Amino acid sequence: MATTRRIFLVGPMGAGKSTIGRRLARTLRLRFLDSDHEIQRQTGVDIPLIFELEGESGFRKRESAMLEQLTTQDGIVLATGGGAVLDEENRRVLRERGTVVYLETPVDEQLRRTRRDRNRPLLQTENPRERLQNLLAEREPLYRDVADLTVSTAEGSIPAILDAILIGLQTLETTDDSNA
Repeated sequence: MATTRRIFLVGPMGAGKSTIGRRLARTLRLRFLDSDHEIQRQTGVDIPLIFELEGESGFRKRESAMLEQLTTQDGIVLATGGGAVLDEENRRVLRERGTVVYLETPVDEQLRRTRRDRNRPLLQTENPRERLQNLLAEREPLYRDVADLTVSTAEGSIPAILDAILIGLQTLETTDDSNA
């Protein structure tokens, strides 16, 4: 299954990229990687500290360098950061090097899933709902643009979401095979 050798998950914070990604990797017998985790592992500091010391632009440079490195690895499911699609070069790399799955999630669900998470610098604001709405308005067209497959994570169990992704991937492979 050539298209499952590199699967890249995109979507907003709280979409379930890490949770779904781990399960998807296990199901497909691939390795799971999380770009934010890899940045933290490589730098030895957490994302909020990178934001504090280098600002969002410094973090985005690190994120782009990490995506450049990780997207060349075979046999992976990669959870990207929510803002990875902001950079045009990142979008090109994701599109060209693997199958991109957009995990779509409405703001209410993102808010519910992230409300206690202090490890999200962009949500350290007086009005997290407004911030999430603004981020989604800016990023959703980019997620859709880069995606080969879109799956909602708003409702349904993790196994149901996994099934939807697996069916979508199989359909993409069948389509690719018939066009070859």
